[in-house]
Amino acid sequence: MIIEKFSKHMIESKIFDTYVATVFFASLIFFVLNSSIFTPLEMMFGIVISTVLFKGVANIMLSMTISLVNLDNTQNSVAFKKDADNLESLVNDLAIQEAAIQSGKNSNK
Repeated sequence: MIIEKFSKHMIESKIFDTYVATVFFASLIFFVLNSSIFTPLEMMFGIVISTVLFKGVANIMLSMTISLVNLDNTQNSVAFKKDADNLESLVNDLAIQEAAIQSGKNSNK
């Protein structure tokens, strides 16, 4: 659950899409500036291949970021929140029982 939230947040942040778009435009500029060396077909293949290659690199970076991130603190905070909710529930039950006892004493008098 925690890893799914983290990976979803990483994908929604669009950092990797920005990286791939930057590579696309950089390779486009490279091939346009060196148009005297390359044919139009070589330029198209070069731009497409470099974009696909760097999209693969972006996916590898995403998977390594997800696998190498330390989630111990997050797991501890989730466990703490679960325990806090459980304790709060027990305290509320105790307060209800005390209120019932007090109302029972007041009705007997």
